[in-house]
Formats: sequence, structure tokens, C-alpha cells
Amino acid sequence: MEEFVVLVDEQDNSLGLMEKQQAHVAGLLHRAFSVFVFNSKGELLLQQRADDKYHSPMLWTNTCCSHPRDGETYLEAAHRRLKEEMGFDCELEEKFHFIYKARLGTDLFEHELDYVFTGFYDGEIQINKEEVEDFKWIPMDELISDMNTNPGSYTIWFRIIFDEYLAKLQYAGND
Repeated sequence: MEEFVVLVDEQDNSLGLMEKQQAHVAGLLHRAFSVFVFNSKGELLLQQRADDKYHSPMLWTNTCCSHPRDGETYLEAAHRRLKEEMGFDCELEEKFHFIYKARLGTDLFEHELDYVFTGFYDGEIQINKEEVEDFKWIPMDELISDMNTNPGSYTIWFRIIFDEYLAKLQYAGND
């Protein structure tokens, strides 16, 4: 089944739909969201992307991220993908949104109006192996250290979003 993204202008006005991979090749601005889920210890839940993903396979990234479907709100999409990828759902709160553009390899771009959500969860996780290879809970200071030491182990968009996250929220796991 083809997946489509919602193309937008910088004010989030819809400009139409485009097949997801085509939008990433063209580098066109589209809607996206990123979810950061913390546990009661203040650790962030990371996922390792599945080995057969068409880009960034086996790299670590935030709990969940994807694109809203046409007619779906950012929050509805975040809940849907959290369940589809990680096998659970939790209350989510929108924290901020911003636009970024990044090159993925030689012929793909992420150019996204990204809404960032946080949530808290201490229950069971049942990953979807078609989407997620593995997961781990990690303390924020350990994550920051590892991202500085091993940036190539993380998706490019997670590195960008995480920097924005820290600048805006300063350890939101404690807010």
C-alpha cells in the first residue's frame, strides 16, 4: 500500500498529497511528528529502526516518528504510530513544532514541519518487528554523551530534533 504525506507551506497550510518516498526524494516540505516517551526514572525510550527500512536502517531514534495521514491530526497520528510501532499508547502532550531540512544519504531529504510530543509510560512494550529492530530506555545524560561520541549510530532527524528539544525544553523528562 502506498503511503502519502501532506505537503504544506511554512504556515502548515495543506498544498496536497504526495507519495512518501517521492516527497523525500524531492525534498518537499510535509507534515511530520516526533514522540519522546519517558519512564518514571526520567529515561527516554529509543527505538532502533528495522533492518529492512528503505533509509536509515538499524539506527537509533526517538520513541516514534512518522507522518499524519490526510485528514488526521498530528496528535491522532502520533497515537496511531505509537501503537503500530511500539505496541502501546499513553497520554501525549504537544511541546513545540519547527521546520527542518536534512539530507539522508545521496538522494533523499527530510524536509518536515515537525510537531514534537512527549509522554510518560512504565508498562510493557511489544515492538512491531516490521518497523522496529530493538528498543531501550536510556538516561538523558548517557544519551547526550553517546550522541556526541557516536553520532552515526543515530538517525539524522533525531539528532536535529533532539538538539531542538534540548534547546527548547532542557530535560523535559523533569518538567
